[in-house]
Amino acid sequence: MDAFPQKELATFVENEQAQQRLNSSIHTFTDMCWDKCVTGLPSTQFSRSEASCLSNCVNRFLDTSLFLVKKIEEQREASRN
Repeated sequence: MDAFPQKELATFVENEQAQQRLNSSIHTFTDMCWDKCVTGLPSTQFSRSEASCLSNCVNRFLDTSLFLVKKIEEQREASRN
């Protein structure tokens, strides 16, 4: 393989992996937050409390994930110095 197709393939694989990570996160949010927030049988719309709970649940999960990524990066930088 010459350099261009190899680079193109690497970009494709990287994009596919990013898509898979996104899909995995969506499934995690759905499983975790659905079980926590949707207590009855679903109807055509979420109740006000369910919608609020789902929004807060996903936001807290994202906040926590970003916090952990930042801490890991800080530790990685500190260990390099």
